[in-house]
Amino acid sequence: MISIQKEDFDVGNEYKLLKIKAGDAGAIVIFTGLVREIYNLDDQCVEPVKSLYLEHYPGMTEKSLQAIIGKANDKWTLLGTRIIHRIGELKPSDQIVFLGTSSTHRQNAFDAAQFIMDHLKSEAPFWKKQSSKLNSEWVESRVSDTDALDSWRDR
Repeated sequence: MISIQKEDFDVGNEYKLLKIKAGDAGAIVIFTGLVREIYNLDDQCVEPVKSLYLEHYPGMTEKSLQAIIGKANDKWTLLGTRIIHRIGELKPSDQIVFLGTSSTHRQNAFDAAQFIMDHLKSEAPFWKKQSSKLNSEWVESRVSDTDALDSWRDR
């Protein structure tokens, strides 16, 4: 299941719902992404984050996330998957993303979670604008994110 929302989420509640959906799971892996408190300007200056604003393209975003889940299901037998991605203005340490994967075996759940996050970071149509006291700029893709995505092509 996929949700794109402004509201925060309850990790414990999401875990319980995924556990019910997964039935006889041997493993559930949970990942929660948070707004970082450090703002990098041209990799030279470090400035505390004031806010992070996230936009998306309704309909397209959900379709993209569903396609990513579909790719994961093609590689691993998953009993349940849950993605929540927040949009709007967020502050440092706010939750941005929840990902839960469940499978009969722990390695499948771990690998699928990593795969989904790597694809989400590089393929999902979200746009992020970080603001500090000094500056405000749109966040560009990082080389480390595209490298992580590339690493799945050979697996």
